[in-house]
Amino acid sequence: MNDTHSLPRNETGIKTAVSILKQRFGERLQTGEAIREQHAHTTTWIANQPPDAVVFAETTEEVADVVKIAAEHRVPIIAFGTGTSLEGHVNAPAGGISVDVSRMDKVLAVHPEDLDAVVQPGVTRMALNEYLRDTGLFFPIDPGADASLGGMAATRASGTNAVRYGTMKDNVLSLEAVLPSGEILRTGRRAKKSSAGYDLTRLLVGSEGTLGIITELTLKLYGIPEAMSAARCTFSDVASACNAVIMTIQMGVPVARIELLDADCVAAVNGYSGLDLPVAPLLLLEFHGTNAGVAEQAATFGEIAEETGGTGFEWTANAEARTRLWQARHDAYWALRRVRPDATAVATDVCVPISHIAEAVTRASAKAAEMDLYSPILGHVGDGNFHCTLLINADDADERSRCEAFTAWLSELAIELEGTITGEHGIGQGKMTSLTKELPGALDVMRLIKHAVDPLNIMNPGKIFRPDE
Repeated sequence: MNDTHSLPRNETGIKTAVSILKQRFGERLQTGEAIREQHAHTTTWIANQPPDAVVFAETTEEVADVVKIAAEHRVPIIAFGTGTSLEGHVNAPAGGISVDVSRMDKVLAVHPEDLDAVVQPGVTRMALNEYLRDTGLFFPIDPGADASLGGMAATRASGTNAVRYGTMKDNVLSLEAVLPSGEILRTGRRAKKSSAGYDLTRLLVGSEGTLGIITELTLKLYGIPEAMSAARCTFSDVASACNAVIMTIQMGVPVARIELLDADCVAAVNGYSGLDLPVAPLLLLEFHGTNAGVAEQAATFGEIAEETGGTGFEWTANAEARTRLWQARHDAYWALRRVRPDATAVATDVCVPISHIAEAVTRASAKAAEMDLYSPILGHVGDGNFHCTLLINADDADERSRCEAFTAWLSELAIELEGTITGEHGIGQGKMTSLTKELPGALDVMRLIKHAVDPLNIMNPGKIFRPDE
């Protein structure tokens, strides 16, 4: 699971490039230990591998300058937005330069009539929606963390709204990016569709910074629905809850969100967020549309829930109550951390076809119990994606070994059920081994693309592909 190998360092090149960049950027280049470690920060157990320097870029041209200098001296470049990724994406296994784009945080244009916006990569999803508040529009991709939009595109993020609005790959119209040569590339225009050549936008979306640094995004926007309502329903077991999800999707109910929390998650959320939900598997839902439409959707789900053994079904259009419920869902990670505050949290995800979600969740829960691991399950089950958050003592060799075995088994389960080893976290360093099992032939093609675009292997090296490949 943890592929944080160190790669050979180009000591002379790094020293020279840092010196040149220091002259170019002055105080916007930092080499202090704390800031370097912060720019390799990861919210899971993958070891911290800091860069040698951090550059705070403010324009596309500055990013290009950094990359050109790095390419000349064969120095690794790692893009950094907010550092919320989970699989070691921002680590620097060969050292090098972290390019922090958080100061590139401007909304460059909003075209309400075309339902799109042009933004710099450091704009966060919450900042964009705050900017759009008075336009009647919103950007729906919500991974939970207030991640940067550039980082969300680079990791092909999704989140709670994906069941209705799709993922980042569905909502990025075009990109501007700096390639490993320092060349500035624009992948498309603002049109809603195009048949003009290779789809370079989607090649870069999800490439995890290994093919270039995203410096501008054109994003789809949506009208804020006339009405939104939230619902919750408790089930006796996760299989029943998942069966309700399957029936809801197959019946074409246009839910905006449909989330599962198992009993452990519910208990943790109750304590952290001051709720009094029944401690049993829970589905949280949100409906978007007209007042009549959301009422009809809620009523239909209520019938499905009753048929599949759900109890305590409630729904509300009250904005405050809806916000509180979904904030509790977004705080689930921190709620679980408080259950075992001295433990390390290992968050992993898989995604399976919706028809297999009940089997996958049930087997994952049983396997964790069999291995004596505390592994609460939650996830965006409306599109087959769920998360296991294991809380372990990382200094306990036996517990760590069991955790690694479980995560490897979970990836194999997803592949067995014709799914994927990750629905939204990405590969980074953490899932390279499992990727070779999921897509062995496709991996060869990915490797060819990487070598063609980045022959010097300076762009986020040691990610997606194992270091010895």
